[in-house]
Amino acid sequence: MMHKVRTLTALALALTVLAHTQAGLAKEGTETQGGQPPPGSQSSVADFDYQIKYQRAFEAVLWNMPAIAIYSFRRAAFEQLGAKDNDFIAYSAPATPKLEAITANSITPYIAAFTDLRKGPVVLEVPPASAQGSVYGQVVDAWQFTIADVGPSGLDKGKGGKLLFTPPGFKGSVPPGYIHVASPNYRIALAFRSVRAPGKSADDAYQYARKLRMYYLADAKNPPQQRFIDPINEVYPTLPYYDERHFVDMHAVMSVEPPRPQDKVMYGMLRSLGIERGKPFAPDETTRKAMRQAAIDAWFYLQHWFDNIPKDKLYWPDRHYASLLMTDENKRFTFEYEDNIDLIGRAAEYFWCTFMPKQLSDSPATQYLMAMADKNGKSLEAGKLYKLDVPAQMPVKQFWAFTVYNRDNNAFIYSDSGRTTLSSYDLDSMKKNADGGVTIYFGPEAPAGLDHNWIPTAGKRPLPAMRFYGGTEALNNKTFKLPDVELAQ
Repeated sequence: MMHKVRTLTALALALTVLAHTQAGLAKEGTETQGGQPPPGSQSSVADFDYQIKYQRAFEAVLWNMPAIAIYSFRRAAFEQLGAKDNDFIAYSAPATPKLEAITANSITPYIAAFTDLRKGPVVLEVPPASAQGSVYGQVVDAWQFTIADVGPSGLDKGKGGKLLFTPPGFKGSVPPGYIHVASPNYRIALAFRSVRAPGKSADDAYQYARKLRMYYLADAKNPPQQRFIDPINEVYPTLPYYDERHFVDMHAVMSVEPPRPQDKVMYGMLRSLGIERGKPFAPDETTRKAMRQAAIDAWFYLQHWFDNIPKDKLYWPDRHYASLLMTDENKRFTFEYEDNIDLIGRAAEYFWCTFMPKQLSDSPATQYLMAMADKNGKSLEAGKLYKLDVPAQMPVKQFWAFTVYNRDNNAFIYSDSGRTTLSSYDLDSMKKNADGGVTIYFGPEAPAGLDHNWIPTAGKRPLPAMRFYGGTEALNNKTFKLPDVELAQ
């Protein structure tokens, strides 16, 4: 009897489902399913022409951050310094705030150069490291991805040599005696530091840098006289623009460089902004308005990202420092994976750092830790005086240096004194604490009697950075912890 009841119940349920299904089919037969918004929907956009251009421009700023940051160096060198391809920009002394660049250092002199492989392969002669000095740095492609590390840990292994850079699709033969580097792009750039040897001066480092040579392979038998430009007393404004000029620079890059497969969709979208290979850049008023606002909003977005930096980016979980060298999961700086590109992570890294190595080792030659907040986790503010207690025993084989940048543009801060950095080289002039360490102050005015321990911020929001040159195992395994910065008043 119970079995019969269960059978009748199941039959009734099946008939009910069938009835509902038939009713549904009848209803579906009168109205199509999908293909349009829900009934009563309205568009939130009044001007689709502006909206599509704004959306594409905003995403383009994030997408091209590595390329725009490196092109800005080239544009400023050619327009402001009168440089040409294969010239060397060699600083005769450590940089001052007149080098308007992203998180630059003011301890070792910089060297930079640019070239265009559309004119043919280029030779870079690197002198061997010696008791006179050495160079360290990177050669990057148009996307600012490293194609050659140079120096003791680079392709030349510190022995020097001739690097030969060839353009995309190069079919020629490489002469013997060259270190071949195939570039995926036409325009490449380099940035080196001239590292002074023990007992040598900054001027010695500058003279060593002047041993570098760069010329086209076609001129190898009789290279032209090498030209050096020293901009130590000139403004070199390399910072990217965050207005409509951003897209003028973007056009200058994208109209020259061959698109990578993963970028073809974006290249297609850029056409709606008037950015197209082989065509002049002449945006209309609507496009200019959209591009300007998109670049502004992208800047605000990245500032917001850093103000709320993910906790997993902090170097120590119980401190408020983040490494300037925020790599991808493979400890590289391409942020490319098998199934995606981390667009935001890449944009954030290249927003506050330039000329990264190809890969970050577990014991990097230099580590940079940026103070993202004070010891209470509060964002640093303009107009306030802060302090950092630097231990007497810092985990470095060479030296440490503490620099304070402008948080708004990640560049040096202009001030009456021009001081941007205090380092272990300055210890003799600084007032020491009882334990042998020093307290560094940074803010609008120096505490009484502590001018030599102070870095001026001139009313700017500060971004402090502690550089460790030749970090020890204690730094790399994180058993050493740097105290957080804190309010001094």
